[in-house]
Amino acid sequence: MKVIIPVAGIGSRLRPHTHTQPKTLVPVAGNTILGHIIDRLVEAGIHDFVFIIGYLGEKVENYVRRQYPELQTSFVVQEPREGIAHALWLAREQFRHEPDGVLILLGDTIVDVDLRKLIATPGNVLAVKEVKTPALFGIVETGPRGLVTKVVEKPRIPKSNFALVGLYKIANADWLASALERIVEQGQRTHGEFQLTDALMLMIEDGAEMVSAPVDNWFDCGRKSSLLEANARLLNRPEFLRRRDYPEFPDTIIIPPVSIGQDCQIAGSIIGPNVAIGDRTIVQNVILSESIIGSYSELRSAVMQDCIVGSDALFKGTKHSLNIGDNTEIDYS
Repeated sequence: MKVIIPVAGIGSRLRPHTHTQPKTLVPVAGNTILGHIIDRLVEAGIHDFVFIIGYLGEKVENYVRRQYPELQTSFVVQEPREGIAHALWLAREQFRHEPDGVLILLGDTIVDVDLRKLIATPGNVLAVKEVKTPALFGIVETGPRGLVTKVVEKPRIPKSNFALVGLYKIANADWLASALERIVEQGQRTHGEFQLTDALMLMIEDGAEMVSAPVDNWFDCGRKSSLLEANARLLNRPEFLRRRDYPEFPDTIIIPPVSIGQDCQIAGSIIGPNVAIGDRTIVQNVILSESIIGSYSELRSAVMQDCIVGSDALFKGTKHSLNIGDNTEIDYS
């Protein structure tokens, strides 16, 4: 099965990190967002990829070709960016004749689900997750037989709290391509963009049967809070929790789970839990937890929690030598 991964967005909610790199290449848990996505798809047996690129797209293409030379890849440029359905419409000739259907996975979404089982499920499958704020997402409504009766993008009055998580398996790829052509040719926009939910709704109205499949976890890595949550969840996987082979760093305590890149210089620090540090980073006299630190960065004399620091960045805090008498209070906050 071929997979389509739209990665054309500018990632405005992750600024300033996305000023210099596309959102999908932001680091998380010792890899990039896109790296985690591709690795899971390859484990599920998928080797044919189409990437829809736009903002800083040459960096995405270079990354994929360098890190995954064994994959069959092609790249479609989305310009201007007018929604997910518009992106897929531009790539429709890449997948519409696929006999086994097509898998679509958004490039800023990490999903915990049995991909092999989802792919093996007959027909059309929409991955969903129950949420507390359904009005912020595309929503799925189901009928008595468990079939999807309606999909709607960010409804004003939601009638369901099951959100689409950005993973779709479409059995009849040509049917989807035709639905995309109809909404683009008719100028059918929702919230100012061409939405995939509208194309799926056209298919349902024309008789396509779809089922929903709940996922275990879903991380929309487009904002700081969810990116840090994804970092922590991924680091708490067994492959990180079992690690005890960290390099010897002087006067340093490592509190797993932690991911530390190559050739890092760390001294006089407490690192962890839930910290990912990129390659060749310097950390001196720092207490660091629940954070993501890019490569080639430098941190000195600081207490840092819930932080995202980009690559080639420098942060220096302050040192104090104190002689404090009785009945004294000092509050640096």
